[in-house]
Amino acid sequence: MTIEELRIRIDALDRQLVELLSERARAAQTIGNLKAATSLPVYEPEREKVIYANVRAANKGPLPDNELTHIYERIIDVMRALQRNELASQRSAQAAQAEGARSGLARE
Repeated sequence: MTIEELRIRIDALDRQLVELLSERARAAQTIGNLKAATSLPVYEPEREKVIYANVRAANKGPLPDNELTHIYERIIDVMRALQRNELASQRSAQAAQAEGARSGLARE
């Protein structure tokens, strides 16, 4: 295979990764909503340990386990931030609704 052919293959793989990461992000958002509804914390270190163990178990190389774990640490950081942003948006919306309700009562 030529360099150009390999680059075309890498570009296709990158598009697949983006789609998978987007799918993972949507799942993380949904989990964030469920955590908010059940008052669970965004940060769950035990769950993250399970994820890292699963990733290492699935790794068949050529990336070393520690490098793959570093990549997943970053992915999880971003997903956790996404959940926090989702929770913050929900809290803002709830506060706005409560304020609107108070304003409506004050006018009556």
